[in-house]
Amino acid sequence: MTDYYGADLVAPTKSKVRTNGIEIAYIERGSGDPLVLIMGLGADLSAWELHLRAYAEQFRCIAVDNRGAGDSDKPEGPYTTAGMADDYAGLIRSLGLGKVRVVGISMGGAIAQELAIRHPELVERMVLVSSWARTATFTREVFEEFKNLRSILTEAEFARLLQLRIWTPEYVENHIDELSAAREVPSTVPHHAFEAQSAACLGHDTIGRMASLRVPTLITVGGADAFTPLVRSEELRGQIPAAELKIFPGSGHAHHWEELEEFNRYTMEWLK
Repeated sequence: MTDYYGADLVAPTKSKVRTNGIEIAYIERGSGDPLVLIMGLGADLSAWELHLRAYAEQFRCIAVDNRGAGDSDKPEGPYTTAGMADDYAGLIRSLGLGKVRVVGISMGGAIAQELAIRHPELVERMVLVSSWARTATFTREVFEEFKNLRSILTEAEFARLLQLRIWTPEYVENHIDELSAAREVPSTVPHHAFEAQSAACLGHDTIGRMASLRVPTLITVGGADAFTPLVRSEELRGQIPAAELKIFPGSGHAHHWEELEEFNRYTMEWLK
């Protein structure tokens, strides 16, 4: 079995909890303080594999299939990042985790923002990866492109389109074989759920709502991110008191994979 981006892994045994009117699937790995991992648009929890291998050495990791993905329920949309944050709040409470550390990638970072706003008593620290506080014009256009083309292209064609948005040209040049193989991995997010998740991304807006947050926050971004560019992370940092910004120069939206070892090392140290 391979994950969403082509990494070899053993198919995980998933558990489920009922939360916010649906069933959410998750896996646990490692021990220590709880760390909840929130994935981005169109991917399931398998996309966490290369981070889980490191994070589980230090934390009790809970990786989750978002609403609409993997083995979680896939109700009709549209979804919202606030509603998806409530999914996570219910999961955290159902598992009796107390305050948790959170890492959210892209849409997952948007969900994490809403989780911290709506349920601050549940969030100890958070890392927001390639995320944004509001969907500005360029990013909105990209999400609309994704939503429209997802219904027209084959899964492999759409996977290639997505790869060319999130990886830098240099990464594609040097990893074309594994990226080509990853295009053949069947999607676990059906078209209606992808549209519903896209609606959540398009409607996300936390501007002016995070000023009272006291949750220590690390924002990471690729300096060459052409999808959610650096200015979006700078805007996000300006919305959260005492937030830190870590730039990975030369990397793109997927900087957490392009510079995997450095990203894992830096975020694990910060999450302690």
